[in-house]
Amino acid sequence: MPLPLSEDDKFHEECGVFGVWRHKDAAALTALGLHALQHRGQEASGIVTLDDAGSFHTHKGLGLVGDIFGDAKVMASLPGSAAIGHNRYATTGETALRNVQPLYADFEFGGFAVGHNGNLTNAGVLKRALVRRGCLFQSSTDSEVFVHLIAISLYSTVLDRLIDALKQVQGAYSLVALHNGGLIGARDPLGVRPLVLGRLSDGWVLASETCALDIVSAEFVRDIEPGEIVVIDDSGIRSVKPFSNTQNRFCIFEYIYFARPDSVMEGTPVYDTRKRIGAELARESAVGADVVVPVPDSGVPAAMGYAVESGIPFELGIIRNHYVGRTFIEPTDQIRHLGVKLKHSANRAVLEGKRVILVDDSIVRGTTSKKIVEMVRQAGAAEVHMRISSPPTTHSCFYGIDTPERSALLAAKHDVEEMAKLIGADSLAFISLDGLYRALGKTGRDSRNPAFCDACFTGDYAIPLTDWTDNAERRESLLKASA
Repeated sequence: MPLPLSEDDKFHEECGVFGVWRHKDAAALTALGLHALQHRGQEASGIVTLDDAGSFHTHKGLGLVGDIFGDAKVMASLPGSAAIGHNRYATTGETALRNVQPLYADFEFGGFAVGHNGNLTNAGVLKRALVRRGCLFQSSTDSEVFVHLIAISLYSTVLDRLIDALKQVQGAYSLVALHNGGLIGARDPLGVRPLVLGRLSDGWVLASETCALDIVSAEFVRDIEPGEIVVIDDSGIRSVKPFSNTQNRFCIFEYIYFARPDSVMEGTPVYDTRKRIGAELARESAVGADVVVPVPDSGVPAAMGYAVESGIPFELGIIRNHYVGRTFIEPTDQIRHLGVKLKHSANRAVLEGKRVILVDDSIVRGTTSKKIVEMVRQAGAAEVHMRISSPPTTHSCFYGIDTPERSALLAAKHDVEEMAKLIGADSLAFISLDGLYRALGKTGRDSRNPAFCDACFTGDYAIPLTDWTDNAERRESLLKASA
């Protein structure tokens, strides 16, 4: 099931992957790429390199990239001109060193390492079948399923074994893999999770986002297509498309929140898109006010777009403290209640006596929104109107995003008017689903063939939720057996 949301009441990044082929500073470039992708996962990082003698080298750790790979001795222990790296935010499996990717295994064909962004929706079913066959799992992450499927495959080549594995899994994934013969990148048949290809001198780079290409001065080549596998070796690069009937159902929340603002997703600049979303939100839900204030940092571009479209001044009425860790200990109820002020402080000079429009990217449980509205009122705001640059989040994500159970989502239990009262706002409005699609260059949402994965807003799950269906069927059979 989806994991409990952490204390700051936000959806969390899925994971980030990065790969380099044929560059003398492969490990250092991978560490830099992981730095750029830090927003996608802040629990753990790992790098696997391949040296010219065909030996693999690994270093992993819990924490941030700079803490794990900031030591010169650590980087010196990762020789080679090929590497893959992974930033982890746990969507399956607990936070433990054994779950840190890339995962590595020795096969009869040699070493193989894989890093995976996403979530497999039939991993439980596959794992039970693999365990019955004698496979021994060393982690609790769904990514290890890839390793065992490759191990038992009857195909001879690494590529054919990987294709065999990918045809058995369901879910959303982008992955990078490294073996003695080359670097491989792959996306799921619906292209839910992102993966891009870059060129660096005579070498190649794979990354979750273009911002990771920028930090290593790699030239963006193209997005890896839905259902595509790219194989990079010393003879060049080739594309394999083993899946039929592929289509694009790219995660719409990448544009709203997950991706870094300076990335380009599927040919669309994220920063510009967020401003267009804000402008559309202003057209749909205008209200009289004196200032437009973003909830930093993710609400900033949408608030800028809202301000320009509405003609209401944009102001930084909330200041974010960037030096607060993710796991601050809050020992008492009184201190816990003040916890929001650790990350956000009201700018009284901007807010006092003003009618304020607060712009944020989403409301999950509503606990943080309630505290921010209260903080703005305490700073002297005359009115507080909340505007959200995504539609109401009514369903959990099963495709690699950390979300709570549906019963914990505020919008799954309350209408907008009720939500406004619960968070203490004078008014509350979300962008409509059609408005979001318009901001993304579409005329609206085609329910027969949506252009994006928007299941968190619609409950339209494009990929089967096999593990959850299977669990329900198993629970039902157990209940019948005990009756």
